[in-house]
Amino acid sequence: MIKLKCFVLCILAMHVANAQHTYTRTLKLMGSRFDITVVTETKEDGNAYIDLAINEITRIEKLISSWDTQSQTSQVNSNAGIEPIQVDPELFALIERAIGISKLTDGAFDITYAAMDKIWKFDGSMTEMPNESTIKASIAKVGYKNIVLNKESGTVFLTKKGMKIGFGAIGKGYAADKAKALLISKGVKAGIINASGDMNTWGTQISGEPWKVAITNPMDKSKVFALLPIKEEAVVTSGNYEKFVVFNGKRYTHIIDPRTGFPSSGIISATVFAPKAELADALATSVFVMGIEVGLDRINQLPKIECIIIDDKGRIYTSNNIKIDTP
Repeated sequence: MIKLKCFVLCILAMHVANAQHTYTRTLKLMGSRFDITVVTETKEDGNAYIDLAINEITRIEKLISSWDTQSQTSQVNSNAGIEPIQVDPELFALIERAIGISKLTDGAFDITYAAMDKIWKFDGSMTEMPNESTIKASIAKVGYKNIVLNKESGTVFLTKKGMKIGFGAIGKGYAADKAKALLISKGVKAGIINASGDMNTWGTQISGEPWKVAITNPMDKSKVFALLPIKEEAVVTSGNYEKFVVFNGKRYTHIIDPRTGFPSSGIISATVFAPKAELADALATSVFVMGIEVGLDRINQLPKIECIIIDDKGRIYTSNNIKIDTP
């Protein structure tokens, strides 16, 4: 009996020692709010793993920043129309994938949007629409087809002077992917990297239940219209219910079509589920530009990608294989 009791107590002690806890830290990275959550046994481990994720995100920011004049991205931009610039294989591959998404979305996604003239203002100061010639001129230096990649030399060349690339619509998702991959490689069994709405998950909650994401009702941000489980995947929600202008009864939102220079219209929220946050990030932006019909059609053709769209009348549209559980 004594031995049995000791055995039971030892087992209980082992369970206590191996108990999993959730640790979260919120901070500003890449100019945005990041919430980093890990499931580990001790607070010390939790803090150490979160520090690793922060360092990785900071590394990515230095690589892709267009504000840092010393970054490779800035060097590519400053040499537009002049000469090709050799970049790290990681940046080369990211640009290559971005071009692939541009082709997939018929140019609705385009990292050369960074050269677009900022003629649209969404701060309440606009009183009339820009004229068509001004809009057309604003996109003169935009066009992913003018990015030349040379795999042999590892160089990137922007063929037009004044062209720029920027990763505002893909960078946070990529950073979340890289932080997640690093933590998994270090043995972290579960966690969430939430980069201002770009959410990347792995593993499960301590209870064994899958992580769940709440989809906010853009018509009333205090309410949630759907609660969805996410397993080993990423989800990105892009919302346009705060930054918009209305002219002649039509609502124009702050995501600009890089092909035309006109703001997107008709959609106020797009949520995309994908295996990686980088792809979900880019597609969420693209759906706004492509519109409901074309956007859903494109999403339905992609494996393991799902989408929820809310239009400016509050109507909900979903891709073919998604199931919504209302809370």
